[in-house]
Amino acid sequence: MYEQLEDKEKAAFRAAYNASYHPCREILEEIYDDVASGNEVRSVIQATRRHGIYPMRNIDTTEMWTVGDKVRVDKERNYAPVNPETAGVYLACMMAQVDVLKDHGHPYSEIANESIIEAVDSLNPYMSHKGVSYMVDNCSTTARLGARKWASRFDYILKQQAFPIIGGASVGDNTPFDKFLASDIHEVLAVCAELRPSVDISLVPR
Repeated sequence: MYEQLEDKEKAAFRAAYNASYHPCREILEEIYDDVASGNEVRSVIQATRRHGIYPMRNIDTTEMWTVGDKVRVDKERNYAPVNPETAGVYLACMMAQVDVLKDHGHPYSEIANESIIEAVDSLNPYMSHKGVSYMVDNCSTTARLGARKWASRFDYILKQQAFPIIGGASVGDNTPFDKFLASDIHEVLAVCAELRPSVDISLVPR
C-alpha cells in the first residue's frame, strides 16, 4: 500500500505513522496489563452486574459513525483513494499491537492473527457491511465492553498527542517508521497469505 502512494502521500503517511505509534502503544500496553493481571475479567463481571440498570447502548449515533450510512450506499466506496494520514494512524496502531505482543513473547501466528488478519478478514468487513455497532455488538461481552471502555482513550490520546504533530510543521522522530519497514511481521504475513482460502470469506456489500 505504501509503495503505491505518491511522494507527498508517502511523506504524509510517515508523519502520521510516526506521530501515532507511541500514543497508541501507550494505551495498548495498558490494555495488555489489564488483561494479564486479571483486571479485565473482574471489570467485565462488575459491568454485567450493572447491566440491569445501565445496559450497553448503541455506539454509532455520533457524526463520525452516522456518515457511514451514506458511505455504505456507495457501491464503489472500496475503490476510493487511500487517505495517507488515516492509513498512517491506522497502521501505527496495528504495528504497536504487533510489537506489544512480540515483546511479551507471543508466537508469530498469534501476533499476525490477533493484530492484523482478524481485523482485515473479519472485523473490517463486518463494519463495512453494516457499521461499527453491528461489528462490535456481534462480538463477545468482553469485546463489547472493551470497545466502549477503550475507544475514548484512543480518541483522547490521538487528539492530544498525535494529531497536533501531524498537522504541525515539526518533522518528528522517524524511528517508528524505520522499524516498521524492517519488521519481520511482513515476512510472517507473506507466509500467512499463502494459506488463505481461495474464496473471499469476507462480507460483500449487496
